[in-house]
This record gives sequence, structure tokens and C-alpha cells, in this order.
Amino acid sequence: MDITLIKTFIEVANSGSFVAASDKLFVTQSAVSLRIQRLEDSLGHALFKRSKSGALLTSEGEQFVPYALSLLKIWEEARQQIAIPEGYSRSLSLGAQYSLWHRLGFRWIDALQTALPDLSVRAEMGMTDRLTRFLVEGVIQAALLYTPQLRPGLLVQPVLAEELVLVSSFQTALEDIGPEYVFVDWGPEFTHMHATALPHLTNAGRAMALGALAGDYIVNRRAAAYLPARSAQRYIDTGRLHLVADAPRFSYPAWVVWREDLDPELLSVARRTLIDVAQAAENEQDNLIEQSPTS
Repeated sequence: MDITLIKTFIEVANSGSFVAASDKLFVTQSAVSLRIQRLEDSLGHALFKRSKSGALLTSEGEQFVPYALSLLKIWEEARQQIAIPEGYSRSLSLGAQYSLWHRLGFRWIDALQTALPDLSVRAEMGMTDRLTRFLVEGVIQAALLYTPQLRPGLLVQPVLAEELVLVSSFQTALEDIGPEYVFVDWGPEFTHMHATALPHLTNAGRAMALGALAGDYIVNRRAAAYLPARSAQRYIDTGRLHLVADAPRFSYPAWVVWREDLDPELLSVARRTLIDVAQAAENEQDNLIEQSPTS
């Protein structure tokens, strides 16, 4: 059976829409429809009830979901096992959002390979939707995310109590920031807290949904923005960014999402090493916050 058909089925089942599935799979809606039709022809049953409002699983579709997930898991396990380099006996595939690789994801890989020298590690990067799809399909076994999505077969746990801090490429105080401010969209909770605490900065002339990538923009211009404390640290250490005096800080927790069927021994080591790395990152963040100037 074509594994692409299985992946498409899972995406339509999760999103409840052929259109949404086509966007996430980067194919046309007609391609998605054709794949589902081929799968239904092979099984001899309709898997979705199609309507203008979307696509709902039929009873046969509901029954097929666990089998589809198992097929994807077996396929990915086989693909990854065959790809294990010589000299290694097991593998682990990890994913993380861009800003979580710095000082957390990369260090986690180091800690894993120190604890398990025979472990081959593969890394993926992406936004929440992409990494969640990879988790469901078994492409990765764990992911570091800011906005995790609940799915059957996945376990979500808190990792890091991240802080968003206001930084600028020039020495300044909060009351002096004006058109230099760049609003970075860190999600609806941040937007609400930001509007309450800093109403005078709500209508910024520049807004970005680029996450920690915005740091690369800020350091090369006369600008200020909220960035994760850990991501800002490397710029602050080199004097390219400065903490803004008396600016409020906002909580921005990071999470780890595991596949529930991850090998128990490997899961135990992965959890332990991640806890150690996260604790070290929190200590660094605390040190940075203590450096925050006051007016």
C-alpha cells in the first residue's frame, strides 16, 4: 500500500477538511481527494462523509484510524532502523521550533549522546503543525514546542518556564521607546498580556510572526522587541542587544511532546537528560533576569 495515502488519510482525519489537509501537505485539494478515493477503493468502504462544512469520519473511517497510525509507525521504524549508521545500535528523531534549538535542543542532543554513545540522533525543525504531523506519523519521537497540540498517542509535558524580555539594539528606557518598537506575535496569551501591560505599544508600526528569528532583524536595526531570554542572551553577551529598564516580563512556557510508544528505556534517558538541560537553561535565564537594569 502507498504510504502517502495513509499520511493523507491521517491529515484529513485530524483537520476535518480536505482543504486544510491540502495546505498542510502542500498539494492540491484534488490530489487529496484522489488519494482518499484510491484508499477507499482499496478498502471497499467510504472513510469520510463529505460536506460543505468539511469531512467527517464514517464508522469505517473511525475503525481504520488506529490501523493507519500503526502502519505509519511501522513504516517509520523500518525506515529509521535501516538508516542507522554503522557503529550505532539505536536511533532517536527529535524536532523543535527554531528558538528552542538554541541552548536547549542542541544541548539535549549532546547530553543524549553522552549518556548513550550508541544512539544515533536525527533533528528536525518546524512550526507546531509540521512537527505535530511528524509526531503522529512517527517521523520524530519527541518535539520541543511552545504551543503543543493534543493528539491520540502523544503525551505533553512542561519543560521550561521561559521568560520573554524586552530588548533593544540601543541603550534606552521603557518610556523612551516609540517607533523603534517591533511587535513580535508570541500567541494570543502574550498578545492579551501585552495589551494590558503596555497599551501604548499595542499599535506598533512593525509586527512580525517570526518568533525568535525576529532577533536577527532587531540586532541589525535601531529597534526593540520582546524575545525569549535564552535567545536574547547570545546577543546581550556580545553587546548587540540590551535589556530595557523596568520593562515587564511575560511567561512563555516550553513543552515536550512524546510519542507514547517510545521505547521505555530510551524514554527514561531522554526525559532525564532533558530535565538536566532544562534546569541549566533556567539557571542561565535567572542569571540574565538578575542583570535587568532598573531606572
